[in-house]
Amino acid sequence: GTFGPTYACGFFCNGTCDSYLFAVFIVHAYDASLIEYQHTEFPQVVWSANRNNLVRINATLELTSDGNLVLQDADGAIAWSTNTSGKSVVGLNLTDMGNLVLFDKNNAAVWQSFDHPTDSLVPGQKLLEGKKLTASVSTTNWTDGGLFSLSVSNKGLFAFIESNNTSIRYYELVKATKTSKEPSHARYLNGSLAFFINSSEPREPDGAVPVPPASSSPGQYMRLWPDGHLRVYEWQASIGWTQVADLLEGYHGECGYPMVCGKYGICSQGQCSCPATYFKLLNDRQPALGCSPITPLSCEASQDHSFVELNDVAYFAFSSPSSDLTNTDPETCKQACLKNCSCKAALFLYGLNLSPGDCYLPSELFSMMNNEKERTHYNSTAYIKVQNFSMPRASLGGKETSHRKRIMGFILGSFFGLLVLI
Repeated sequence: GTFGPTYACGFFCNGTCDSYLFAVFIVHAYDASLIEYQHTEFPQVVWSANRNNLVRINATLELTSDGNLVLQDADGAIAWSTNTSGKSVVGLNLTDMGNLVLFDKNNAAVWQSFDHPTDSLVPGQKLLEGKKLTASVSTTNWTDGGLFSLSVSNKGLFAFIESNNTSIRYYELVKATKTSKEPSHARYLNGSLAFFINSSEPREPDGAVPVPPASSSPGQYMRLWPDGHLRVYEWQASIGWTQVADLLEGYHGECGYPMVCGKYGICSQGQCSCPATYFKLLNDRQPALGCSPITPLSCEASQDHSFVELNDVAYFAFSSPSSDLTNTDPETCKQACLKNCSCKAALFLYGLNLSPGDCYLPSELFSMMNNEKERTHYNSTAYIKVQNFSMPRASLGGKETSHRKRIMGFILGSFFGLLVLI
């Protein structure tokens, strides 16, 4: 026989095995019936039913006589179901593409996991308008509660970060004007992530993002990670699972990700630092975790609010279509922030010549970045709201008071591990 990756479904635990997912995952199989376990990187979970409601040992999965697929915890509580009672379901099938399907007597799909994605896509799968990928909280906590999501609209495919119940766009892969009545969708093809906004299959897509062609099936998948990256992985026999693409690597590169240096952090050429004087690193050994104000902002003492001025500092939300003020000046921008206690910064964007510009007033300040004007073709200044002190003037890489040194460090590379005990 031959070894190779294949899809399977069942109960899966991550780490201590005191709680379980019902999931679809990629395993390493020998022929059609034997799963081989010597590869510690297997299995790779690509869909799960109950990421927000894990079950314990002795949980059961049942396809009931009335056609409902029910996941029941050990105490009898219903953890998840397909809600397909009375819909003429006669069977359950896991397809060669990794799609878990409930079908009727005509072999038509009544319910399928492809219509309910979690954080991953596999080749052949659609991401439909109105559906989204949602990142897990962390690489060890798979709960659906991460900051990042990816969704299709009638204008294209967009990546968002959640901030105070508001979705802020940090990257777009395709943007189009909708004229077709067909629902928009993206499909993960072998060699591309293709977008159908006005076009519909089997016609040519409106756009496509290249993905290295898979050497085998199902030897590839993509996942939206808790850091906001949409990474593509491929199984290579000699080395295991390997990242082969990062599809949201945007105009600003690594520094364009909203949490690359944590909250209040500044990213410059792969390094993270804090704004001078008023901020400190959360962890001196891990600058990428971000910064915190030495003196927290107080709405009760708003008369003592002032700003730290950072020249040539940009923000990922500058690509968002909606600024808070347009055709304005820096002073008006700052005053608007001072009048709004929830405002954490006044971010001003303007042309290469001193001119009226756009003002952004975020209520939550994620990572900022050094503005490389030769690439962005705009000027930008960040005015960070602080408590108590008068406003110093500092630019990224500029002079600072002699008794304080800039704290800088390398962004720690992401490390992804999967401890599998099934």
